[in-house]
Amino acid sequence: MHQTVLLREAVDALVTSPSGVYVDGTFGRGGHSERVLASLDAEGRLLGVDKDPVACVAAAELAAQDARFSFYQGSFAELPARLQSLGIRAVDGILLDLGVSSPQLDEADRGFSFLHDGPLDMRMDTTSGETAAQWLSYAEVGDIALVLREYGEERFARRIAAAIVAARDEAPLETTGRLAKVVSEANPRWERHKHPATRAFQAIRIKVNRELDDLHDLLHASVDLLKVGGRLVVISFHSLEDRMVKRYMRDMARGEQLPPGVPVTDAALNRRVKLVGKPVKASAEELGQNVRARSAVMRVAEKIA
Repeated sequence: MHQTVLLREAVDALVTSPSGVYVDGTFGRGGHSERVLASLDAEGRLLGVDKDPVACVAAAELAAQDARFSFYQGSFAELPARLQSLGIRAVDGILLDLGVSSPQLDEADRGFSFLHDGPLDMRMDTTSGETAAQWLSYAEVGDIALVLREYGEERFARRIAAAIVAARDEAPLETTGRLAKVVSEANPRWERHKHPATRAFQAIRIKVNRELDDLHDLLHASVDLLKVGGRLVVISFHSLEDRMVKRYMRDMARGEQLPPGVPVTDAALNRRVKLVGKPVKASAEELGQNVRARSAVMRVAEKIA
């Protein structure tokens, strides 16, 4: 059963005006969206976004029940163009709940998990793009190693990449079970309480779905998409995402970085946002109900100019 992470905290931080216009950039199964809609009045509006065709089904059901909700299938990186096409100049808040959802992990056919043997797919949008199996069928050792190192922070990236290429030369890598076995056998130092293929699967998934590229694009467009007083709320689940979000929000809050001693007014620094509160993590109560919330970190920024 899917449990929405930081549900109350995220929506409370996001919704500052009941009659505002909001975006749930990662609809999933609609947990955050349903609570946002419950927080809005008759004038409020919510746009949902997701790449996953299964999420589209849940979104269509919600849209049929609530005229305040609309949806498009695709990446949240497309939000600037989508809002423009809808005639929306700016919104009151944008929510991103990053990473892969519980239903995606639990369904073997999606190919996200090393715990369930299934086709090596890993696409969030199963209707387009290249699968993990397709990419691994031709990628060079150096390219695979770079992805494992950059997106998975894998210490043994080169060794594992070489093992993947050697294995595919024997027979195509087509299942999650075989990839997990190859990676595990190539990993010389297993971490306690962590499957040895965890980092590699994360890295390949991020590569296949352009997750960090999409996040970068949306972050750098977000301030211009928000009204003054509007908020960007981001829930991250691993250090790469959280580091990118933290740096972006920090830089926008600091404004222009000038050499020490340069005489300049505070207004000239062009600060665009202010940070709202400290990073939020799941409560002990939530962790007791949902262990997958343990790595979640929520950051909030509010547009000031």
